[in-house]
Amino acid sequence: MSAQGAAELMELLGLSEDELCQVLDSEPLTLLSGQLEQVTQLRILLDLLADARQQASPTALARWVRVAGPQGRPIDALLARDFGRFEDALDELAARGFVIRGGG
Repeated sequence: MSAQGAAELMELLGLSEDELCQVLDSEPLTLLSGQLEQVTQLRILLDLLADARQQASPTALARWVRVAGPQGRPIDALLARDFGRFEDALDELAARGFVIRGGG
């Protein structure tokens, strides 16, 4: 599950390989081999994203993760491994939906 789940998270949020490794605190070879020790964290992240992925496409989620919102940029929370702040951003997303603002 770990290699498949890691690939799923990477695709879902449009993460680079380096970003995925940072989020999961893992080395690339560990990810490829499927011997990820952080399987629990990975499963929790995928579970947290379950509702969001039903509401939006991976393209929309990949865009959302890099756009600043009330909780800051969700990608920054992930890269800092601040999963509580990432969860707060997902809660905000669920409450407000995807809000697209035009550039003025």
